[in-house]
Amino acid sequence: MLDDNTSLELADLFKVLGDKTRIKLLSLLASEDELCVCDIAESLKMGQSAISHQLRVLRAARLVKFRKAGKEAFYSLDDDHVLILMHMGLDHVQEH
Repeated sequence: MLDDNTSLELADLFKVLGDKTRIKLLSLLASEDELCVCDIAESLKMGQSAISHQLRVLRAARLVKFRKAGKEAFYSLDDDHVLILMHMGLDHVQEH
């Protein structure tokens, strides 16, 4: 049985993953090594401000990381656990 703190952290993670824009963003990053905000915004047909907001949420949940290169920030998935979560969730929803 999970303790209260662990249960809360897991519930918070699933809340972050419960947004279709963030899922699309993670899926895009899963197919690329890393992308800048402008490339993500163009691919998802959204404004850079909206993308930056979603990236902040994903970064706070430790699902994405970034590196600075001059004035640009390049984002990528934080680690292989994110890919595993995505693949397992996708397998589950595609199972009939």
